[in-house]
Amino acid sequence: MKHASLFAALTGAALLAACTTAPVEAPAETAAAPAYDEAFPPAIEEVSFDSHGDRLNGLVYVADGPGPHPAAVLLHGFPGNEKNLDLAQDMRAAGWNVLFFHYRGAWGSEGDYTLTHVIEDVGVATDWLRTHADQYRTNPDHIVLVGHSMGGFASLQAAARDEAIACAAGIAPADIGVSAKVFETNPETKAGFMAYSDSLQMLHGLTGEKIIAEVEANKDAFSLQGLAPKLEGKRILIVGGDKDGSVSEELVIRPLIAAYEADPAIDTTGVMLSGDHSFSWSRGELISTVINWAEACR
Repeated sequence: MKHASLFAALTGAALLAACTTAPVEAPAETAAAPAYDEAFPPAIEEVSFDSHGDRLNGLVYVADGPGPHPAAVLLHGFPGNEKNLDLAQDMRAAGWNVLFFHYRGAWGSEGDYTLTHVIEDVGVATDWLRTHADQYRTNPDHIVLVGHSMGGFASLQAAARDEAIACAAGIAPADIGVSAKVFETNPETKAGFMAYSDSLQMLHGLTGEKIIAEVEANKDAFSLQGLAPKLEGKRILIVGGDKDGSVSEELVIRPLIAAYEADPAIDTTGVMLSGDHSFSWSRGELISTVINWAEACR
């Protein structure tokens, strides 16, 4: 007890000395706040909307100022671990509204996940953005689709179905038509994809058996190269990564760019960047590529 009391006394004395001798620092200067429109400030709004009877969860990144702003619908991949929200933030800073959402059955949105549902949900999301244009200061006539991986597949598929969409971008877009051919000739790859699909607990209702059956039943309709006639009159961006282990430059990206460039009615921009599937070391270059391309779609 004597030692404990001595320790307490010494500690208390030390604290008292520190309190009485510590210099008083001058208050730090407050940095000037960045300029923004106080009447129409930038914001992130949580939203939900109905798709075929199921509720989908999303966010709207609202740009600064009264607008109306051009808008992008940003589409994540399979399963959507890379959401590209840095792209959403930078597009908003460049004056774009951005709608990001989860498809049916994905990441807490209601319903079951299928590739057909993904395509349908993009159309529903685009229509929802148009009908809520005034609420979010959006120009309903200037909406672009931007998707990564499976979202790139969905971006091009949805653009082919919507005459009002003039611009669509595929970032490392998955060509399910090519995947179907690979599965036919490579049982090991097919089995690996089925096993991976079975592990994705964030995609409700999905099994490897179901998605393989859907791919095989729609191998022609899900071909991105086959969409060319339906994309005539539109501006299309295709971005690939030279170290992408998921969407092959040789099997997918370059043949897709070539197929679209062969149709003079499609305004095609094809870009190869140094990058893996998520462009991990070239995010800035990827974002600049997308925003620079999108400026002509304002």
